Amino acid sequence: MPATLSSLLRLEVPLIVRIADRKMKMGEVLNLAPGAIIEMPRAADEELDILANNKLIGSGRVVKVGENFGIRITAMGDVESRVAALGPSDETSADVPDEADESAESPSDG
Repeated sequence: MPATLSSLLRLEVPLIVRIADRKMKMGEVLNLAPGAIIEMPRAADEELDILANNKLIGSGRVVKVGENFGIRITAMGDVESRVAALGPSDETSADVPDEADESAESPSDG
């Protein structure tokens, strides 16, 4: 295995298990307080989404592992799609200034 590939395979990436998502009006968000319940648009027995780099790569069901939660994988995208999910997203690459832009915008010393 090439050294570059070996190094890439050791990188740690955030893995997210998404219960559900919901849009709320800003006023509703500002009114949230401890004890509030937000109803999610997903049945309690539905499979959860598994995301890497905020991109869907699989799904699974919640399991209890000792005193912790876990997820039993029920479906997973192919290796190619998982690798693609770990790359930069189109949205974030446009937001990252390159070094030339940063130096041009920094204030001068004199």
